[in-house]
Amino acid sequence: MKKPKGVGVVATDQAPKAIGPYSQAVEVNGVIYTAGQVALDPKNGGLVGTTAAEQTEQVLKNLAAVLGAAGASLQDVVKTTVYLADMGDFAAMNEVYAKYFGKHKPARSTVQAARLPRDARVEIDAIAVKA
Repeated sequence: MKKPKGVGVVATDQAPKAIGPYSQAVEVNGVIYTAGQVALDPKNGGLVGTTAAEQTEQVLKNLAAVLGAAGASLQDVVKTTVYLADMGDFAAMNEVYAKYFGKHKPARSTVQAARLPRDARVEIDAIAVKA
């Protein structure tokens, strides 16, 4: 299948490799759509942390790395979706999330998922627009 004009795959070894048949992100005409990131260590593929706060920290580092490979940053994010294994982890996730985004507040949806890849507690995907 031919790739549509203006579409590019984003890949970096600074974030975990995809654990399935998908890309870390895809860029379409300056808009970056990331795959969901869980708290995997980019070097060894192991899950980092056991708490939602610890995992959110790694997830956001991974997202920042993927966005960086596309020439963007967390400050370019316009929308995120947060998936939690337990909505009881919302406050812990939110505290770390706020630290990474600061005054920049992208639109966000947060949902509880029955189960996340690798039994992670947190997964986040993002849409960013290059400035």
